[in-house]
Amino acid sequence: MESGYKMGRTAQHLLVFGRVQGVGFRESLRAEAGAAGCTGWVRNRRDGSVEAVVEGTPEAVARVLAWARRGPPAARVDRVEVGEDKGGLTTFEVLRTA
Repeated sequence: MESGYKMGRTAQHLLVFGRVQGVGFRESLRAEAGAAGCTGWVRNRRDGSVEAVVEGTPEAVARVLAWARRGPPAARVDRVEVGEDKGGLTTFEVLRTA
């Protein structure tokens, strides 16, 4: 049986490719996730992509995922790979490059 914390929540792992570094993507994603009531983290990757985990209600996560497919105005998102994540996060953080 799921705990009360996890019930009604989902977590998705995102890899975002394109021109997504140096365009405010991480901070904008953090703001969008916060506005949607999501927790998680986001970071740049050395290969030029952005990686994130977003956790919240299915509707809130879908909202953030839809935003990630566009990104902020200066970004060019070529593709987003999405997978399940175990979740359990309580804040949203911008992490160091991995």
